[in-house]
This record gives sequence, structure tokens and C-alpha cells, in this order.
Amino acid sequence: MSQDQPQTRAMLRKDGFTFKQFFVAHDRCAMKVGTDGVLLGAWAPVAGARRILDIGCGSGLIALMLAQRTPQQVMLDAVELETSAASQAEENVQASPWADRITVHQQDIVSWSEQSEKRYSLIVSNPPFFAPGTASASAERDSARSTTTLDHPTLLRCAAQLIEEEGIFCVVLPEDAGENLIPLALAEGWHLRYRYDVAAYAHRPPNRLVLGFSPTAGETLLERLAIRDEDKSYSADWLSLVSDFYLFR
Repeated sequence: MSQDQPQTRAMLRKDGFTFKQFFVAHDRCAMKVGTDGVLLGAWAPVAGARRILDIGCGSGLIALMLAQRTPQQVMLDAVELETSAASQAEENVQASPWADRITVHQQDIVSWSEQSEKRYSLIVSNPPFFAPGTASASAERDSARSTTTLDHPTLLRCAAQLIEEEGIFCVVLPEDAGENLIPLALAEGWHLRYRYDVAAYAHRPPNRLVLGFSPTAGETLLERLAIRDEDKSYSADWLSLVSDFYLFR
């Protein structure tokens, strides 16, 4: 799902994406600012969150969005394996209004989760989703999108080590990858608490799933979103979701 840039032209920079309260440079990141990250950052359930973790933070986009949505006392950790992406995430954080609340860690999440004594009330991830060997435009992008770098069972286990008992672990994935993740998570002891089916257009089936899992059982909240109406204009639901972030034309 490609990312349109509904921004004021005078404010555009070629090396990134300008939001209302911050700028995300992404020219040194394999994965650019896109709809998936914006979707997760705008949707993730932050009410009552005390400490937040972003696994595979890339440019730092989602961590920055969650910092904007949460009170000053909420602290965030952002873990990224790739050196240049972690460096750019750190620069984006330092240039933002929330530099004192977000800490970027350039490390493998497996090692980091084994060493960390912190527990999180919200963990988010826009994880790799392609099987190894699915080619794209660059080796860096292949690596960022391939589950070779972080397969989903490993991601689930790392999140389980770091989540609070009442916490929520959220991911955004293509619809087929999301459907495959659900039974894996249930087998690992997670409970599906949120399912957000996202379609590019109102008349089309969902092509993205945003899922929220918890170690604690409870009711599953089911929602659906169409980003655009049948006439290709942005839907009222999408505009409402991202209105605090996008500079719409």
C-alpha cells in the first residue's frame, strides 16, 4: 500500500515526510514512511500506557507518533537492528519535541529482550512479512521486509518476554500474513483482543490487518476501515484517524 503525501507543498523535503508536529527523514532507511506505519502509529491503543516499545523502529516514525499521542510521563524505547536506520531514527528523535522521552537502541531485539528488565504496557511492531527470496528494489529493502531478519514466532516470543500481564502487543501486516500470525500467536499463549481490517477502498476486501494481542484473555474488538471511498477520495474514518498528523492539501 503506497503512501500518498497529503502535505503542503511549501513544507515538503525530498529526504523524508513532514507531519504536523515533526519531520521524519528516511533517506537512509530501507523502509520509507508508508501507510502501514502511519496506520499503526495512529491506531495503537495508548490509553493507560505507561511504557511503550517499538520493535524494528526503522526511521522512528511509529515511536514519534505514539509519543505525540501520549502524556509527558510515558517513556518509549525503539529498537532497530540496521545501523543506518537506527542512526536516522536517533536523528529524527533528537529533532522532535519528544527527545527526552524516546530512546533508540541499535541492537537485535532477541539479544535486547534477553538483557532488558523492563516490561511494557504497549509493544508495537511493523514487522518483516515476506518469505526469504521475495525480491524487491534493493538488498536493504529485501532484508527489512524478509522474515529472515526476524521471523514471526521469534517476534512473538520476544514480545512475550517484554509485555506486562495486562499489556497489548500490536502489529500491522498484509492480510494473508496477519491471518497466518493469529494461530501462531494463539499457540504461544496470546489472546487476540483487537482486529482492525483495513481496505484501500470501500468496495474492496481488506488488504491489511492491524492486530492486538494480550497475555490476558478478554473480549475481541473487531473494526473495519476503508482508507478511500468508492470515488477515490479519503474516507471520513481515515481522515479522522490521521487528522492529528497529516498536513492535508
